[in-house]
Amino acid sequence: MDRFEISAILEAYKNGALDMEGALKKLKDFPEADMSFARLDSQRSLRTGFPEVVFCQGKSPEHLRAIIQKLLSHSCPVLATRASAEMYEAVKDLSLELHYDPASKIISARLPPAPEKDSPFVLVSAAGTSDYAVAEEAAMTVQAFGLRAARLYDVGVAGLHRLLSKTELLSSASVIIAVAGMEGALASVIAGLVNSPVIAVPSSIGYGANFGGLSALLTMLTSCAAGVSVVNIDNGFGAGYQASVILRQILAAGKADCLAQ
Repeated sequence: MDRFEISAILEAYKNGALDMEGALKKLKDFPEADMSFARLDSQRSLRTGFPEVVFCQGKSPEHLRAIIQKLLSHSCPVLATRASAEMYEAVKDLSLELHYDPASKIISARLPPAPEKDSPFVLVSAAGTSDYAVAEEAAMTVQAFGLRAARLYDVGVAGLHRLLSKTELLSSASVIIAVAGMEGALASVIAGLVNSPVIAVPSSIGYGANFGGLSALLTMLTSCAAGVSVVNIDNGFGAGYQASVILRQILAAGKADCLAQ
């Protein structure tokens, strides 16, 4: 439930279109819906501007089904990450609006419309094709929040010319997400080329000494390039969320400037 829904309920009660019992019924799960095994935060979008997101990994199909059904019953957007194809099979009959993207492993429904093609954007870059799934989780998360995401894949430092040939695209992005495994140098290189914030995502891709992404994580944390922030290993969602927050602030500042003029 967002501020617009609550405002509509209060306005309907004020005008007599809704009685006290009806208003209470609509607000019965505010501020949270207690499902015994889960407590859905129905007012999160009021506080943060983003609705609650469901992390599917580790959840039973029955619990996931009940949670998504509750979200749909409240007309809430659905964004469920780390979902397997089997999980989607367990919930897809709940609504024709539910969609599963196998690349990002995201189940979604009732998301905002796509922004204009020339709007400011988050650029999601990936060092190699092996980083594709994590990069897509980041890109799909940005799009799920109604923002524009562009993609630049397979531009790792082993073939630096591939990245340098895209400097115009890099420079035009408002925020850049850099996903890399192996030694994780991509974020440092990009941050040395642009003036926008860079969010580094270490991926677990790599040979033994990569330690499941730990070597890339340490490289990114100790980057000598300024302007780099780092999320956890394989956390494409976290990077996409952070990038969305930054881009929303940029867009809000732009609107404020236009109003001031």
